[in-house]
Amino acid sequence: MSFGERVEFFRKRAGMTRKVLGELCGRSEEWVKALEKGRLLMPRVPLLVRLAEVLEVGDLAELTGEQRLTTATYGKARHEKADEIARALVSYPLVCGDREPVPAAELAASVRQAWMVWHGSAHQRTAVAAVLPRLLSDARTSARLLEGRERRSALASLAQVYHLVQLYLAFQPVPGLVMLAGDRAMQAAQDADDPHAIAAAAWYMNHVYREAGEQAEARLELAHQVAGLLRPDASETDRALWGLQQLAIALSLARTGRKGEAEHHFDLAGRAADALTAHHPWLLFGRAMVDAYAITIYADLADETGRPDGPVEVAVGDASELPLDRDGTCLPPQAGTARRRPSAQPRLRDQPRNHRVQPLRPLGSAGADGVRRADGARGRTRTRGETAPARRVS
Repeated sequence: MSFGERVEFFRKRAGMTRKVLGELCGRSEEWVKALEKGRLLMPRVPLLVRLAEVLEVGDLAELTGEQRLTTATYGKARHEKADEIARALVSYPLVCGDREPVPAAELAASVRQAWMVWHGSAHQRTAVAAVLPRLLSDARTSARLLEGRERRSALASLAQVYHLVQLYLAFQPVPGLVMLAGDRAMQAAQDADDPHAIAAAAWYMNHVYREAGEQAEARLELAHQVAGLLRPDASETDRALWGLQQLAIALSLARTGRKGEAEHHFDLAGRAADALTAHHPWLLFGRAMVDAYAITIYADLADETGRPDGPVEVAVGDASELPLDRDGTCLPPQAGTARRRPSAQPRLRDQPRNHRVQPLRPLGSAGADGVRRADGARGRTRTRGETAPARRVS
């Protein structure tokens, strides 16, 4: 029996519903289901012990079975700069002293450079850690001291800095600070009164809750509300961020097994991606991201009675595969690893490259049939008549 099957066995033996077990462990019903179905890994020792206590299992080996307790079960490896970045995040600089605020345009340029470092480095955390503390301090100072439009721009930049902090802290042994960074990013975005900043913050908050297996309905409501703030036919940025919300909705629906709705919103995300002339500059939303996330959606919608290991054929664009970190960022090819997926091909109607849906009205120049397609990081566009090679993800 797998770990999840053992949890389900002992839960039923104890006569508990998933909701009751989740509440006793400080988690949700959805978290328990995800644990039992193998969509979440074995929790770390403190929560594992609590689970055993609630289920009245005297020996942890009875609960874990043959699954070994690895060092990851006991705790995450701490990056050498983690403490410094954590201190910068939790500090409250009430007095700016005689510091001059960084002009909004200069601050925005620094943030763009930080995103380039994050997406382009083989050692993301080490590279971005060198600039994050100072960048966070500058953004906070500018957001406090600037006024009017300059201040709103600085707040939008501050929200992006918090996103970088959130990405840095993912997989560090500080889950509470990941939530704090996400929440502060949303607050800064709302203070900026900027729909684009709010949309990005919603995407990252969606991942915080999704990885915890919690707040499914709240995630859906947030993504729907944010999508309503955007005008996908007005600009490339609106279109990319609107498509990102559809992808967030599809991911949440897939996690809860709502197949038809998940397919619909996945299609909407694909249509938005296909109508772009290039992927979003720092969120990287585009066809390559949609195709990569199809793997996650396939896995969540796969038959819950069995999930054998093995390769799965997934049709993707001819851009770099953009492997995905669990915190929702696209990693550069040298920094990421693909997850193992079921050997039997799950279906989301058909493979994502075979969807034949009409794209949204495209912006900019077009191909022979009036549609340009962005292939992600390499920037090559392809007309609809071309086909993409299938790649094996294992």
